Amino acid sequence: MFTGLVEATGKILAVTDNEGGKRIKISAPFASSLSYGESVAVNGVCLTVVDFAEDGFTADVMPETLRASNLAEVEKGQVVNLERALSLQDRLGGHLVQGHVDGVGKLVTRRHGQRWDELTFSLPTELARYVARKGSITINGVSLTVTEAGEASFGVALIPTTMRETNMGLLEEGDAVNLETDVIAKYVARLGGYDD
Repeated sequence: MFTGLVEATGKILAVTDNEGGKRIKISAPFASSLSYGESVAVNGVCLTVVDFAEDGFTADVMPETLRASNLAEVEKGQVVNLERALSLQDRLGGHLVQGHVDGVGKLVTRRHGQRWDELTFSLPTELARYVARKGSITINGVSLTVTEAGEASFGVALIPTTMRETNMGLLEEGDAVNLETDVIAKYVARLGGYDD
């Protein structure tokens, strides 16, 4: 479980094919304190640490994860958002994030303001029902508040801190992002018989 409050950014150090999946090595300022089998959200995708050293950690990415996320297109040198899993004494400053990406969206428009940027993203239409204005959504592992919600798109606003401390400031129109909708919305839909 995560909060969507990005702890650090890292860079992809290496990407290798691994039996239909990929093995990626990622730099992380907290790499030396990791443990084998620990969970780390990478661009919002919960990955398991299979190796670690002073400069970074390694994780295997399964074919299903590649299909459902933007990690299929990850390249050496790319900046990714990182968050270690919650411990029970942590504050929940964002929202409940599982690290289970629901789909990939794209940045459609980015409007720069004096103090914040307003971004509009496309999303798969089957996810639109889980996105509500003033609700929570996770984009590349970042917990954000939805400012507008439509049938195939939604908007968010980014403060300078989010743009500076995550890879959200680097996004350009057309870039693919990982989307995780609010887990509570998914359970409400399931209990009400409204899911697929």
